[in-house]
Amino acid sequence: MNISYEINEPVSIDEFIDVLSASSLGKRRPIDDRECIAGMLQNSNLIVTARDQGRLIGISRSVTDFYYCCYLSDLAVQAEYQRQGIGVKLQKLTQEQLGPKCKLILLAAPSAQSYYPHIGFDRHESCWVLSRDTSIEPGGSSE
Repeated sequence: MNISYEINEPVSIDEFIDVLSASSLGKRRPIDDRECIAGMLQNSNLIVTARDQGRLIGISRSVTDFYYCCYLSDLAVQAEYQRQGIGVKLQKLTQEQLGPKCKLILLAAPSAQSYYPHIGFDRHESCWVLSRDTSIEPGGSSE
C-alpha cells in the first residue's frame, strides 16, 4: 500500500461520493444530490486527500479562516482502509495548514464518539445545530 497525501488537489464529485459512501459518513451526507456535493467541494477552502495509487480513499474537508477556527466538516476514510492511521494523518495535515492559534472543530459521527478523545480532542457541550428547514424565531422561548 502506497498512500499519498495532498493539500487542495482537485476532487471530483464522483470521487467524493464514492469515499463518503464507503465510509460511515455516506448515511449522513446528501450523496444523491450532486449539486449539493459539488457546492460542498467548491466552497471548501481546505481539503486534504489520501490516495492509494491515485484512488481517493480518504478526505478531510474543511471551511476555515486559518487563524481562529477551522470547521472540519467531513473526515471520511473508506472502511477497508480504516484503523491504519489514515484519518489521524489527514487531521494532522489539516492542522498543519492552520495558524498557531487556530482551533480545529468538528461534529463527531455517532460511531466515532470514542475516537476523538483518544487522539486529543476535547468534548464541547455547547454545540447547537439549526436544520435548514427550521426557522429562526426572534425572541425564542425562555426555557
